[in-house]
Amino acid sequence: MNPPPPVIEITDLHRAYGKLDAVNGLNLTVAPGRCYGFFGRNGAGKTTTIKCLLDLLKPAAGTVRLFGMDPAKDEVAVKSRLAWVPDTVAFYPWMRIQGYFEYLASFRQHWNAEMERSLSEQFELDPTRKVNDLSKGQKMQVALIGALCPEPELLVLDEPTSGLDPLVRREFIRTVIGAYQEGDPERRTVFVSTHLITEFEGLIDEFTIIDRGKDILRMETETARQEFRKITARFPAGTKPELNGTPCLYSRLDGQEAELFVRGPADEAIASVKSLGAETVEEESLSLEEIFLATLNAVKAGK
Repeated sequence: MNPPPPVIEITDLHRAYGKLDAVNGLNLTVAPGRCYGFFGRNGAGKTTTIKCLLDLLKPAAGTVRLFGMDPAKDEVAVKSRLAWVPDTVAFYPWMRIQGYFEYLASFRQHWNAEMERSLSEQFELDPTRKVNDLSKGQKMQVALIGALCPEPELLVLDEPTSGLDPLVRREFIRTVIGAYQEGDPERRTVFVSTHLITEFEGLIDEFTIIDRGKDILRMETETARQEFRKITARFPAGTKPELNGTPCLYSRLDGQEAELFVRGPADEAIASVKSLGAETVEEESLSLEEIFLATLNAVKAGK
């Protein structure tokens, strides 16, 4: 039996706006059942990539495939298997919350009405309220519920917690998205574009970091945690260590404490700061957000 095709497959994707290359040779592959992080600064090309995936923009070059299909040629077959929440949600202003859910359900072969009721109660949403009267955060909650209730194979989220307060963000990410995947872990896939990397720390299986339209790092999360290290060195009062020559992705000095970010074995960096007179040296793995920042700073420094 042949293995299923990748849920998402992007090969040498290019898309420009005038002379500006929004996406420039991007490659990534997402296997079924993964929670995949798509990280980058604002303007890095994340939303453009997603719109190319959904056939909302035409690639200038390269290919995109969803479930092994061309989203431009097999639009109905592709979109019936996914749900998308954009970074800015919009509704017909006359609709009420319940009417909006009924409208979405009319296009779907499957709709989990119990999930709709449960999540609406969890977020304290009154189904009789007009969506136009909701706050930004409440509108995002409605859009997220509408994306989850069809229980799609692929959930595409573009800054999904934008506008949500911190408590609701944490609850939604850890309980709702986590529960969605656990419902069918071999089949359900999440592709999330976000700058709030810390809040997805426990869910992301694999990630791509994109900068200026190019993928600059693709890695399994566990592999990245093993490979990237942070060295914290404390120096005697009054000393000003020169860190420019230390072997690391980048470093920063705050008073008498230095932090060095390393990819690979940390022995050489540790020996270097000790030779500069460090009194104490500690080594630890990095969080996903620290890996993201270290990678971008290394690119900026030309490393």
